[in-house]
Amino acid sequence: MAVLQQITLDSLKRSEAQLTARWLADLEASGATRNLKAEDAGRQTSEFLRLLTSALEKSGSQSINSSDWDEVRQFLEKLSHQRALAGQDSQQTAHFIFSLKGPLFTLLQEQFADSPAVLAEQLWEISQLLDSLGMYTIRTYQKSREAVIKRQQEELLELSTPVVKLWDGVLALPMIGTLDSQRTQVVMESLLQRIVDTGSEIAIIDITGVPTVDTLVAQHLLKTVTAIRLMGADCIISGVRPQIAQTIVHLGLDLQGVVTKANLADALALALRRLGLTVAKAV
Repeated sequence: MAVLQQITLDSLKRSEAQLTARWLADLEASGATRNLKAEDAGRQTSEFLRLLTSALEKSGSQSINSSDWDEVRQFLEKLSHQRALAGQDSQQTAHFIFSLKGPLFTLLQEQFADSPAVLAEQLWEISQLLDSLGMYTIRTYQKSREAVIKRQQEELLELSTPVVKLWDGVLALPMIGTLDSQRTQVVMESLLQRIVDTGSEIAIIDITGVPTVDTLVAQHLLKTVTAIRLMGADCIISGVRPQIAQTIVHLGLDLQGVVTKANLADALALALRRLGLTVAKAV
């Protein structure tokens, strides 16, 4: 890979304000600044040009993986993370880099108008450099987006498995949606921790909102029941609808020893009886 000539670097430094203005105008025209404040977009373009010029002065157009490009890579990582949080897609994020080609190419054409061979060489060098930076931006954006999605999934799992205290010594876990290994782990951890925190003796797992029960779901339920018993508490499964009961029978699943009830009200009534409590209407 050829190295950018000193005259090119001097031209970049001398025309930084002009480049920033052209670049920002192109970004706004293409919609790449959507969901961004105008001052943030202006600050980002100015800062990136400064970092780019500084890195080029140190290393020419060598690999962006070298230590001379640390600040540029850190800037792009931060930029990608902010764009992911702002709801921009990877194309908009990468366009931040690729849209710089137009203003830079115009600048080089003006600088090397009388030297076609040098112009072609410098254009190629700048193009390769911006392509590398653009691809790095896409990769970092994807990592940031995956991290955001993973965090949101974890938060949804926590929200979808609330442990409710129905009575002193009685906890309930209403479940909605399909059970899988990851969700079962979250269920067990949150429920067991609540048993420890409250000293509850009975836990009710309500599966009214679980659409289907297959062999895998039943195994997850049995694991949860076993873990609850190991904590010294008892477990009742409520919300066993006729369709689910038929499915369990057809699958030949062994739920022997697991107390089940048709609805949460019946499960609560049973839990209260086990605690030696009765509920009566006020006269």
